[in-house]
Amino acid sequence: MRYRSIATIGILAASVAAFAGTDAQAQTYKLMTGPQGGVWVPLGGTMKAMFEKAVPGVTIQTLPGAGIANVKGVQESKADFGFGNSISTVDAINGRPPFTEKTTNVCQIANLYPQYFQVVVTTDSKIEKIEDLKGKTIAVQTKGNTAEAISADILKAHGLSYSDMGKVNFMASYNDAAALLQDGHAQVFTLGTTIPAASVMDLASSRGVRMIPITDKGLAEMKKINAGYNKVIVPAGTYPKQDKDVPVIGYSTHFIASCKLPEDKVYAVTKAMATQVADMAAVNKAMAKLTAKDMAEDIGVPLHPGAAKYYREVGALKK
Repeated sequence: MRYRSIATIGILAASVAAFAGTDAQAQTYKLMTGPQGGVWVPLGGTMKAMFEKAVPGVTIQTLPGAGIANVKGVQESKADFGFGNSISTVDAINGRPPFTEKTTNVCQIANLYPQYFQVVVTTDSKIEKIEDLKGKTIAVQTKGNTAEAISADILKAHGLSYSDMGKVNFMASYNDAAALLQDGHAQVFTLGTTIPAASVMDLASSRGVRMIPITDKGLAEMKKINAGYNKVIVPAGTYPKQDKDVPVIGYSTHFIASCKLPEDKVYAVTKAMATQVADMAAVNKAMAKLTAKDMAEDIGVPLHPGAAKYYREVGALKK
């Protein structure tokens, strides 16, 4: 009996240890942000602090990412949370390129703010329109970044492709892409982020910058590629010596999560975001007037039950 009891205790101890390990692992959640030089990195840091305070015992690990990569990361359970872009996430839900199948594990938590796709050249450049990019050296983001996909789309909308460029540099960060223009190793760089973008401001301080506007015809062609594209305005004065409004391609940033996450955890995360908008707006002032109703707006991505529960409680969704 004594040996049997010892064996039983050993089995129980092993079971408890295994359970504890599983629980500890379950309390660490991964949040995919964006490339260096964009707003998603500092915003992710703010959310990490918010979430860890709102959900005691939870640790948030932030990781670099990008719009398309984040959706794939959540879908494949390599991440639990992430920032996304409305155009590419809706493509994922519907299984449209660059996604090869419909996503089933990506749920909406909140809409956040508009994004601006910016085609940047230096002030002394002779590039005036998208068609002028033919034969030029351009810097875009790496594959898996929404801005890279938009770069390919905007070329296509104007009868061009990467093969028409003199050279295409796929850069991991906006800062690195801007550095190519700074050094004269590229004539154009593209990015999708809020305004003013830190990487563009840095370039503007040394070389001066201009943005290439989107025309109505160009927008119409872009909408044929993805109906989620729209026109937004970069107001005059956003960047140094910018004396005119510049129309550019726009879309929305939103926050996504694995549909498998517990309802109570996502409820707490959603509540933290909705009640601490000022903390997020300190990183990105475009969020200053964000409301729960804005966060809950339907963009074609299914709401996580935890988020839906919070929005119904505060009247942002119909019960």
